[in-house]
Amino acid sequence: MWAENSVFYQIYPLGFCGAPKENDGVTVNRIGKIADWAEHIQKLGADAVYLSPIFESDRHGYDTRDYRKIDCRLGTNEDFAKVCETLHAHGIRVVLDGVFNHVGRGFWAFKDVQEKKWDSPYKDWFHIHFDGNSNYNDGFWYEGWEGHFELVKLNLRNPAVVDYLLDCVRSWVEEYDIDGLRLDVAYCLDHDFLRRLRQFTNSLKPEFFLVGETLHGDYNQWVNDQMLHSCTNYECYKGLYSSLNSMNLFEIVHSLKRQFGPENWTLYRGKHLLCFCDNHDVTRVASILQEPRHLPLIYGLMFGMPGIPCLYYGSEWGTKGEKRPGSDDELRPCFEAPEWNELTDLIAAMAKAHRESDALCHGDFQDVVLTNRQTIFQRRTDKERVLVAINADSQPYVAHFNANCGRAVDLITGKDHDFGGGSELPPYSVAFWKCER
Repeated sequence: MWAENSVFYQIYPLGFCGAPKENDGVTVNRIGKIADWAEHIQKLGADAVYLSPIFESDRHGYDTRDYRKIDCRLGTNEDFAKVCETLHAHGIRVVLDGVFNHVGRGFWAFKDVQEKKWDSPYKDWFHIHFDGNSNYNDGFWYEGWEGHFELVKLNLRNPAVVDYLLDCVRSWVEEYDIDGLRLDVAYCLDHDFLRRLRQFTNSLKPEFFLVGETLHGDYNQWVNDQMLHSCTNYECYKGLYSSLNSMNLFEIVHSLKRQFGPENWTLYRGKHLLCFCDNHDVTRVASILQEPRHLPLIYGLMFGMPGIPCLYYGSEWGTKGEKRPGSDDELRPCFEAPEWNELTDLIAAMAKAHRESDALCHGDFQDVVLTNRQTIFQRRTDKERVLVAINADSQPYVAHFNANCGRAVDLITGKDHDFGGGSELPPYSVAFWKCER
């Protein structure tokens, strides 16, 4: 599967392109801006773009009105087809947000139910009871997503709904040649629907990638040979920043051992979960880390750990942004142009190292050295062995351990490393030592 060797770059198009917060009905080609960033994304070392919702919606994209039409605030279907053509020409695959659990109140089938009530042929597309009323005084009650009644839950046990959604996916492949889907709130989706989606997309396009948004629980429920290829690794997301903020690297290493360690009981060995430092739903990592000099280190952990790394637009140069009660606007800004600085240089080097390393893409996990402020862990396949070394302290640290080789090369800097007499880790440093040169 191509995604297992990739680095992802996430964009929230409505914010990225500076679209109005409410759907004003005016068609403007803003989505072309994504194509303008293709060279930046390529230079950064990402070879797959994950786009948050782009289809016609009431407001923020997750309240879909029409799955077959690009949101007018972003442009036309033809405008987006050109964006995909440009991205593909730069060697960048395209993964769209599949919002299949719910729709907006402006969704065409729901509007038909509002108008015709019992007589609507679409009344069974939703979870509706005509013996109640909604907060909007629709004359019927319906199920919303987790109490948000602007998000109307679809009935994924209805074959007509499933057929409609799959036909939309087919149209996206035909029109835009997309390479995969990120499934919104995958933990809410009907398992039979996920199985049908996997079978259908397998028939549409070889190696069509399915990754689901999951927050908690056993990810094996969704990531398996019949359903999803991958899911979001929220457990390690929390461990990445809190282990640095508390100067307790035992936390993240414990999570990684629990998920990918050598013991038979570990949960996700052989699976490639999507790992990230931030995204469109959480505070930017530059705002959440208490020590700014830990920024390169958290990316070192992300690119060094098992999984598929995903960068969030703007964070590669250290943009800040906090999640506020009732508003995610600060997390989803519009930038005039991409920026590039020392952090971006380092992230690009790590991305290249990850993509080109068999061990970092596919290797097992074993911790070698672990203190509160330092960690060295091993990633290994039959072809390659890499030691990931992190020093989160303000002081240098000399690690004495058996590396089972004399010399290595740092995949980030290209510099040689000699294990003789101990390995010195400079303050706030990260290294990817490729052994057995």
